[in-house]
Amino acid sequence: MRKSNNTKKSNKPDRTLFIITILLTVAGLIAVADASSPIAIRDFADKFFFVKQQIGWALLGLLLMLIFMQIKYTFWEKIATPLFFGSLFLMLLVFIPGLGVSLLGAKRWIVIGSYSFQPSELLKLTLAVYLAKLAANNKKTKAFYFPLIISAGLIMLQPDLGTTVVIAGMAMLQILLAGIPLGYYFLSLGGGLIAGIILILISPYRRDRLLTYLQMTVEPLDKSYHIRQILLALGSGGLFGVGLGHSRQKYLFLPETATDSIFAVIAEEIGFLGAKALLMLLVIYVYKGLKIAATPPDKFSYILAAGITSWVAVQTILNIGSMVALVPLTGIPLPFISYGGTALTAILAGSGILLNISKYKDEK
Repeated sequence: MRKSNNTKKSNKPDRTLFIITILLTVAGLIAVADASSPIAIRDFADKFFFVKQQIGWALLGLLLMLIFMQIKYTFWEKIATPLFFGSLFLMLLVFIPGLGVSLLGAKRWIVIGSYSFQPSELLKLTLAVYLAKLAANNKKTKAFYFPLIISAGLIMLQPDLGTTVVIAGMAMLQILLAGIPLGYYFLSLGGGLIAGIILILISPYRRDRLLTYLQMTVEPLDKSYHIRQILLALGSGGLFGVGLGHSRQKYLFLPETATDSIFAVIAEEIGFLGAKALLMLLVIYVYKGLKIAATPPDKFSYILAAGITSWVAVQTILNIGSMVALVPLTGIPLPFISYGGTALTAILAGSGILLNISKYKDEK
């Protein structure tokens, strides 16, 4: 895709996407403040402990979004290589004692003082930028799989299968849109699925999650406890919910209330209609992102806009799918909504780039 002579620049970024991003961020802060309060009181004697941290990250993310909205998207193509390999370097730091911290058997965070940082969230964005650069330069097919395999390998060493699935879904869409031969693409896609199945079967806790998904009625107080509590929360909400702040499941019955399972608390409190409204905001975000990708000024912006949008889409599908028992629990946060500073900041930064791309359009 060559740059069109009919490319025009509008005065402002896509207004709807900007408003939706702000609404999702605010909704996330409200949800975190509500869902995290019981565990925050138990562990820190401060019901606002988690939301105060999330507000700080949200302000940083919104600042980056506003800055990136003003930086022409072509800048990211110029620095894509050092950004990506810098992210890989940060991924290696999680394995260094004293810098990386292990939590629940996983090494995913770098800790500096009282702050923690999750490099894999930054890697999602930098990988999308790097693959877009490769596509813009019409690199050979094999060039696209090297960064994906390296990224997935480092994430699996942490281990984090859910994040691996997210970046694989995002990257495979970008690789498809880059125009590689379909035979080679479907062969690599099949190989990736086989590798994923093997990774599930050789890991006891992943295998247990799969078996629990297939037989949710077994061991209600052990392996199937989490999903059963999620379904109880969803069912308790009914059509209109039990009322904001009145969830019963968040009081230490439902695991990971502020992160992976936050949608269950939301659905319990504001019901099916409220949860549907939240999902519609995410759907509109994805729709606007795809619309921006459909009228790109050049191939780099096309692949990058599709990558950022698919990142949000795949992560949303996995989180909501696991909440309603359509897919096994994956431990994936809900974009914009779940507690997690690095995740929120990265996705807001990516939204800023997407908003800048929306300033430019190809009349063809």
